[in-house]
Amino acid sequence: MKKYVLLVFAIGLMGFGYFVGNNWSTTADGESAVKPGSIDDPVVTKSYVDAVLKQGGGSNGGTAAASLQIVTVPLGKTIIANEEGTEFIVRSGKALAYSADKDGISDLTQGADLTNGKPITNNHLILSPRVGRGLSPDPLVKNNKLIVLVRGSYELN
Repeated sequence: MKKYVLLVFAIGLMGFGYFVGNNWSTTADGESAVKPGSIDDPVVTKSYVDAVLKQGGGSNGGTAAASLQIVTVPLGKTIIANEEGTEFIVRSGKALAYSADKDGISDLTQGADLTNGKPITNNHLILSPRVGRGLSPDPLVKNNKLIVLVRGSYELN
């Protein structure tokens, strides 16, 4: 008799599991997922995306943020960021970090903060977190021709 009670209980448990498994709603079923084309997930055309990209990426705006400029920095000059987030990549020559205060510029490739006068490794992505920071050619290197890729607003001083 005990065997029959356990058998009936096991069959009932499996039946309950089957029922729950077939009737449980998940987002993978699509019932509660966002529907394409709805207000929460609008459909856009390729021409719309192309137009937004041509304008400079939408809310960030401006083509200066999207393009890199090649700048030759003469010996004795400093290239300084005119806006937060200006990016520099030293392509050739030897450069030193420039900052008027104790803080410096960010070497995003190395994950380091470069304070004033520290050498900058070529081909590293450098970010100026504040206006007025930048880089200059190393005056101790003979015939130092510093070429920098710049994204953002800058000035040569």
